[in-house]
Amino acid sequence: MLLTRNYLKDLVYKVNGAAIEVHKTLGPGLLECTYHKCMVHELEIRNINFKSELSIPINYKGLMIDADLRCDLLIDNALVVEFKSVETISPIHVAQLLTYMKLLQLPMGLMINFNCTHIYREGQKTYVNEMYESIY
Repeated sequence: MLLTRNYLKDLVYKVNGAAIEVHKTLGPGLLECTYHKCMVHELEIRNINFKSELSIPINYKGLMIDADLRCDLLIDNALVVEFKSVETISPIHVAQLLTYMKLLQLPMGLMINFNCTHIYREGQKTYVNEMYESIY
């Protein structure tokens, strides 16, 4: 698989479609773990390749350290996805996603907040880092 901007954009589109379906079915106001489990099911139905609750070690001077970091989803080994069900996405939530992107050496991440009226308007946001500039 060649990692391109169009490929990442397509993955974001597919994941957002699954999130919209889950949100349409459940509505806002539930716990994050509820949405997570339903998203896993929805991604399986759509035959989207993913890993759930992926443990992310820290490579510190050649030593792999388990810092108990877990991203909600890694889509096709290319896109980090974090779920929230909060009133407002705070800077610590963004830092969490950016940390996962950096440690996994991936250029794009997707934050989905299920505690909203419309996923496609205010419930999702993509983030990129410096690695994104090197892909086309």
